Amino acid sequence: MVSLLERHQNEIVGVISCWDRVIVHGTLPGFGHSAGMTSYLKAHGIRIFDYTKFAEPLRDEIRSNAEKLAKENGIEIEFLRKRNVRKEAIVEKILAQRGNHPGLVCILSAMEACQAYQPWHSRSRQLSAFSHQPSALTADT
Repeated sequence: MVSLLERHQNEIVGVISCWDRVIVHGTLPGFGHSAGMTSYLKAHGIRIFDYTKFAEPLRDEIRSNAEKLAKENGIEIEFLRKRNVRKEAIVEKILAQRGNHPGLVCILSAMEACQAYQPWHSRSRQLSAFSHQPSALTADT
């Protein structure tokens, strides 16, 4: 298949490419389900009931980096308390106030519904693992 650039190469003077935003959304295949997380922790010698201790430094690093970026760019982290907020509308409002120039526009933090898992232990089978929990709210910065 011929690309658009190849097809119209005689008509194109130049190409500018950049991202106007980056949205990361999805599931990490190995972690996105209870059995996957159980396998990962066991493979790395981490006890199931120590998951919180394992995750806290990662959570704190993400939060700390977001706070650092906010401070460096002179912006506040905005916590969204409502579920039905259009994040694009918030960005548009900020751009209308500050002007549409390059740079970090905002950092939004929200509680998002997601799949979660809970540690459990079977004494009869001497087995610890995660079980699926239908829906939970997690902080998303």
